[in-house]
Amino acid sequence: MTSCCLDRIIVSLLLSLIPALALAQEASRDIDFATAEVTIHNERHAAQLSVELAVNGRQRARGLMEREHLGADAGMLFLYERERTPGTSVWMYRTRIPLDIAFIGGDGRIAAIQEMPPCDADAPGDCPTYEAGVTYVAALEVNAGYFDENDIDIGDCVALDGERLGRASDC
Repeated sequence: MTSCCLDRIIVSLLLSLIPALALAQEASRDIDFATAEVTIHNERHAAQLSVELAVNGRQRARGLMEREHLGADAGMLFLYERERTPGTSVWMYRTRIPLDIAFIGGDGRIAAIQEMPPCDADAPGDCPTYEAGVTYVAALEVNAGYFDENDIDIGDCVALDGERLGRASDC
């Protein structure tokens, strides 16, 4: 077989893969998230959010990527099977919405809050990461400014569908 014919076969094979790759990329966008109600409360008041739950690796990896909008009282709650260390981080690759994130400790209280601007970089490695700086079992992403606007701060209690998140007995 000549080099010319072999090149045509290779190009033909590569071109035949394009629709399959596009279909696989499209399927990765169609991740279903269960929803739940989150209540964040302190001695002054309680705020309620309708959240999507990211409970497995695929859902957590997808997060709020590619979203153009997040409702005013909406968010995404990332739940982990085991406690995460302070050095673990999150990122904003392909996330278009400015977000705030609350890292929730094993006691069901907000342990840290950070702001995360969108990252429009083409390569994942070009997006900054945000270390928690605390041990946590869950992370709650909401629209930027939500925590300030709703007087939510470190130490506030978090409940998921009416049940405290974590082991705090005084929440």
